[in-house]
Amino acid sequence: MGYLRIFNPHPMKMGDSAQPEDLLLEVHLREPILQVEVGKFVSGTEMLHLAVLHPRKLCVYAVSGTLGNVEHGNQYQVTLMYEHHLQRTACSMTYGPFGGVKGRDLICIQSVDGMLMVFEQESFAFGRFLPGFLLPGPLVYSPRTDSFITVSSCRQVESYKYQVLAFATDADKKQETEQQKLGSGKRLIVDWTLNIGEQALDICIVSFSPSASSLFVLGERNLFCLKDNGQIRFMKKLDCSPSCFLPYCSVSEGTINTLIGNHSSMLQIYQDVTLKWATQLPHVPVAVRVGSFHDLKGVVVTLSDEGHLQCSYLGTDPSLFQAPIIESRELNYDELDVEMKELQKIIKDFKSQGVWPTTEREDDLEVSVTVSPNFDSVSQAIDVELGTDLVPSITVKVTLQNRVVLQKAKLSVYVQPPLVLTCDQFTFEFMEPEMTSTVAFSVYLRRSYTPSELEGNAIVSYTRPTDRNPDGIPRVIQCKFRLPLKLVCLPDQPSKTASHKLTIDTNKSPVSLLSLFPGFANQSEDDQVNVLGFRFLGGSRVTLLASKTSQRYRIQSEEFEDLWLITSELILRLKEHFEKQGTKDFACSFSGSLPLQEYFELIDHHFELRINGEKLEELLSERAVQFRAIQRRLLTRFKDKTPAPLQHLDTLLDGTYKQVIALADTIEENQDNLLQSFARLKSATHLVILLIGLWQKLSAEQIAILEAAFLPLQEDTQELGWEETVDAAIAHLLKTCLSKSSKEQALNLSSQLSMPKDTSRLKKRITLLCDRLAKGGRLCLSTDAAAPQTMVMPGGCTPIPESDQEEKSVEQDSTELFTNHRLLLEETARPEVSALQGVSE
Repeated sequence: MGYLRIFNPHPMKMGDSAQPEDLLLEVHLREPILQVEVGKFVSGTEMLHLAVLHPRKLCVYAVSGTLGNVEHGNQYQVTLMYEHHLQRTACSMTYGPFGGVKGRDLICIQSVDGMLMVFEQESFAFGRFLPGFLLPGPLVYSPRTDSFITVSSCRQVESYKYQVLAFATDADKKQETEQQKLGSGKRLIVDWTLNIGEQALDICIVSFSPSASSLFVLGERNLFCLKDNGQIRFMKKLDCSPSCFLPYCSVSEGTINTLIGNHSSMLQIYQDVTLKWATQLPHVPVAVRVGSFHDLKGVVVTLSDEGHLQCSYLGTDPSLFQAPIIESRELNYDELDVEMKELQKIIKDFKSQGVWPTTEREDDLEVSVTVSPNFDSVSQAIDVELGTDLVPSITVKVTLQNRVVLQKAKLSVYVQPPLVLTCDQFTFEFMEPEMTSTVAFSVYLRRSYTPSELEGNAIVSYTRPTDRNPDGIPRVIQCKFRLPLKLVCLPDQPSKTASHKLTIDTNKSPVSLLSLFPGFANQSEDDQVNVLGFRFLGGSRVTLLASKTSQRYRIQSEEFEDLWLITSELILRLKEHFEKQGTKDFACSFSGSLPLQEYFELIDHHFELRINGEKLEELLSERAVQFRAIQRRLLTRFKDKTPAPLQHLDTLLDGTYKQVIALADTIEENQDNLLQSFARLKSATHLVILLIGLWQKLSAEQIAILEAAFLPLQEDTQELGWEETVDAAIAHLLKTCLSKSSKEQALNLSSQLSMPKDTSRLKKRITLLCDRLAKGGRLCLSTDAAAPQTMVMPGGCTPIPESDQEEKSVEQDSTELFTNHRLLLEETARPEVSALQGVSE
């Protein structure tokens, strides 16, 4: 942000906030600040000055202060002494008495393209390019050896003498000429190198004495201590990923202490390679130093990436608490009995009132949802994958009105994928009663398949404090809303041919489809009032036909699951139409054969994708193990003092890496296909439940039981999938409310769900469920549901097969039942079918 701040922290008590007088100076330099150093940077004086590095500029400031009458009246300011405008973007800098100069410091700046620029205070000295440079690394100057030390992109520590830099070829002549190759000028030659095999985070130099110093390099996984000539003194493998470090001389002669901060918010102190202390920090440190403030020595200063500056010390606070002496007194049992009775009375009264608020009480919060009847003038759809179709968006407004003070009420909105919200999480603060808050967001279709439902859900969670529970009782309010069909569907030409057809019977005369679907009328064919065509965004088409002579409607499409939305929308609009006319006895029914075979094909496709996902994950695990094994062998070869041939291990490593990447892409593609397949399966499940309800005239409670059994999951995962969950739920229904004998009720379900080997058992149980409903079975969850039912249909229910032989007979009987049922319906509906074909023609 370009802010330069200077702090002078004071000791404070635990829990106190920082004092304003701790901040001595704050200056906005208007450019990002990369690094700050203090040294003798101004000629003619040995006073300390402040060097600030910007991406394209180096500035040197003098910091001065003016005394006030009181301590917090002191004023500080910075004065610009000189600045250098850089021709290249800077990365970092280091300073020191380059070349052994006395009484002044020189500055060396490393650019992002590998150029070292040396400044002799107010003047530019020279610039040199590092050989083989790719990315900048940490850079330090060693006064004892008069050399610059860095870590290159080759993951090796490199040392360059200052004299070699000064007499090497000028950076303006980066490409060697023929004359230089013959001997004119000197090439930049590295003094020594050491391969550490990882990128370095920081470098620091610590001197034991004027005759010896150590070079510390903090890697991504290891800490290295080197001698002046590049030889390893020792190294330490770190347990956590480090973020910063600071070596300093130890009180023990010949050892060095090192402060290391890591990304686990820990600060660890090592004496050489031995861990001496570890402490937890409230943040991840990005820089650590040790200083003295107000006669406090050894203060550890840490800085987080969010600008949190903390001064702390190592050690523990002594506990000054002393337990008070307990006064011994005699117990008065009569008083205890009276107190016990009072407490029991309070508990009894509390139980009688109940923990939850009574339902008769007026709601604390009212939630209402309004869906705009028109599309947004400017569509909010982004990142859509629907080809050339223009994707519209529609605005939904949620209004909350409170009657009491509520804090942190959270609103969550959910719609079925691939419908997407521009924002789905909101937080409200109702500090006063009778406040009204409204939020608006847009909904649009992102992917090229149809959602399983057009219904959304707005859920508000909050806590309401009570007299007995000040923390509050959690409460949840939900409000459902319905999105318009035109959000995912467009009008289209009716199709004369289709692979899947459904016929819905009603007890009232047919209604004009143009009045039911006014927004989908085709202007070019106004005469066809009993035929409508729909096209979902993404390509699939559905045709709706109304019979001219009978009370039937036909829905047909090339995809089975696409019938669901149009069928449900048709029944919903028919009910609303007759309710407006005051007709109360309107009813729909279904007399055709249940499309179980098409439904089973979708189940098999979904299950096949789950099996493929498991196989791909196993294969990826094998390739990852192989990749790590090749890495270990290569690392062993590279660490060997006597180099051995690689024997094509590098080629094998590259091939395995490509396989790992290809498998990961395939798994992502399979997961995307599984998500689409699950949405289609849910649509088909909704359609099958609707047809079963119309076929057997089930009540709303029985349809809710079917939905709970067939649609138990909002998301499908490898650990808990749709097939095993639905199989267990249907088996429970067959052994409870749809059971025939007490022997079936005695069978226990497995307590652990796992992915089945195939879907044959699930499909048999779904068929058996339909068979028992056809023979008079009814769904219920009452306590007496386990009692054997008396069927009114002759023959009774077929019991759950206990063996494969019995399963085959049950499957055969069920097939004959639906085959005979289908033949009977075809005979009775044949004249009407021909009439509907004439309508479509």
